[in-house]
Amino acid sequence: MLNQLDPKIFDLISKEEARQKETISLIPSESECYDEIKEIMASSLNNKYSEGYPFKRYYNGNKFIDEIEQEAIDRTKEVFKSNFANVQAYSGSPANQAIYMALINPGDKVLGFDLGSGGHLTHGAKVNFSSKYYSSETYGVNKETELLDYDEIQRIAEISKPKLIVCGTTAYSRKLDFKKFSEIAKSVGAYLLADISHITALVVTGEHESPVGLADAVMTTTHKSLRGPRGAVILSNDEEIAKKIDKAVFPGLQGGPHNATTAAIAFAMKMAMTDEFKEYGKKIIENRIILEEILKKNNFRLVSGGSDNHLLVIDLRDKNISGKDAANKLEELGIIVNANSIPYDPNPPFKPSGIRIGTPIISARKYSVEKVAEIGNLISSSLIN
Repeated sequence: MLNQLDPKIFDLISKEEARQKETISLIPSESECYDEIKEIMASSLNNKYSEGYPFKRYYNGNKFIDEIEQEAIDRTKEVFKSNFANVQAYSGSPANQAIYMALINPGDKVLGFDLGSGGHLTHGAKVNFSSKYYSSETYGVNKETELLDYDEIQRIAEISKPKLIVCGTTAYSRKLDFKKFSEIAKSVGAYLLADISHITALVVTGEHESPVGLADAVMTTTHKSLRGPRGAVILSNDEEIAKKIDKAVFPGLQGGPHNATTAAIAFAMKMAMTDEFKEYGKKIIENRIILEEILKKNNFRLVSGGSDNHLLVIDLRDKNISGKDAANKLEELGIIVNANSIPYDPNPPFKPSGIRIGTPIISARKYSVEKVAEIGNLISSSLIN
């Protein structure tokens, strides 16, 4: 037993489990996975090496692993209505790296969403591989509206002539126009990568437009709103691109897949096809609306004026508290959020002007309308000096 062989680690795991149960998480990029996911992740599938793809392995003994991975692929394709799915990527960042490797060459121009405006490290941030190995340029949001300006993105694309355009967000609260992004990419001869890691549940349940069929490649993590294991899937409807992606994931970047994760992805995809999951997607939006209305009523300034998706970015400059101090203060009350930069933030990333909150976990936990409202009021009262 773990508590006997390694009481230190057992104790820390127990404390973390208690912390998660006793606090309210509003971090948009976190989820509460199904109990069955934890069961699968602790299974004997961790013992098997399976380099290659289903029915084309470099190791013997993969009869059942082949069936598991094929099931994960088939379910993923069904969920997203995609012609192709790779389910082996270890996580979101390696998956994006594989797509870069598949579609473009080192040194090629990439145009992605600015990190400070709501993008992700792998979309061209200067400290990331996406900028170190590729020539990266970024687009941001309009300084006045804090919304994406597609005419401006078109202008930047025409000047920079990227080989790849990346659309996707971590802290942008409005819907993405994938059709417009697709038109911009086609107009300059670029590939389009749609990173939907944050909005996966909304795409699956029809609360947000799907980029499948509009983007050349689509990537999503499986551990955010999808409620699955920490992994990722890559989608495409283009047969040649699909072949390149498979080769980029293995043997281009990775060795053997994490078979327990693959099985857990298969389970998550099965759950994503249920009526319960569709209701969960609706609740994510409904709960965000409740929090948004309460914050507005209490005169909090929301970046871009509000939200269309699962998250809100709150500008705290007029509350005389930094995002970091606000996050620490809320944690003392048992509410977990994260400090976050606002567009054109005058403050540094380690002490930004805002916080980011989201509703996936409280929706998965089926919080009542009254409880969500109570959370909104508690956030408001604690941050108003």
